[in-house]
Amino acid sequence: MRFGKKIIIILILFLAVCFVFFIVNKSNKVEALSKYGSRGTEVSKIQEKLKRWGYYNGTVDGIYGSQTVAAVKSFQKKNGLVVDGIAGSRTLAAMGITSSSSSGSSSNSGNSNDVNLLSHLVYAEARGEPYTGQVAVAAVVLNRVKSSSFPNTVAGVIYQRGAFDAVGDGQINMSPDSTATKAAKDAVNGWDPSYGSIYYFNPATATSKWIWSRPQVVTIGKHIFCK
Repeated sequence: MRFGKKIIIILILFLAVCFVFFIVNKSNKVEALSKYGSRGTEVSKIQEKLKRWGYYNGTVDGIYGSQTVAAVKSFQKKNGLVVDGIAGSRTLAAMGITSSSSSGSSSNSGNSNDVNLLSHLVYAEARGEPYTGQVAVAAVVLNRVKSSSFPNTVAGVIYQRGAFDAVGDGQINMSPDSTATKAAKDAVNGWDPSYGSIYYFNPATATSKWIWSRPQVVTIGKHIFCK
């Protein structure tokens, strides 16, 4: 009987160790997705994004080397993320990249991420503006996604270097209110009060002669929307 009990105890301990190993291993795969030494298509996507946005000057070769690490750190620092050089779930989301480890997620998840990010931008850039103006700001982002002159994802457009002041000064990280979230949803659902605009500016604070040269479409609140 004693021998049998020992066998059972050993078996239970063995199964417990296996379970802990499985959980830790699974967690590592989720949290540390692409890092130094990684290779593959996900790394190529990261390099392509960072190269387009001006963070990465190396070759898009799918190899996560020291240049890629440095570029990821620069992106993370600029966008208020943990600066560790690892393209984990938060960093990939900010880049608009769906990790291969979560490829089974539905398109609704991607749409939800876009609405969330748009609502942050709307709140940061246009809180206090008329509701129509907030929707128009979100619509500008979506119009850029459709344009061949800009990145083809919501995250790519928003985090493009120098595109929005709210990203540069960190206001993008503030929590949006329900109005900003509703405005983002309305824009995603097709409402475009900007009538296809891809730029907007505040005439009271704008100093760029170039932005004044753009064809103006409509004025909503303090913003002029233009193409």
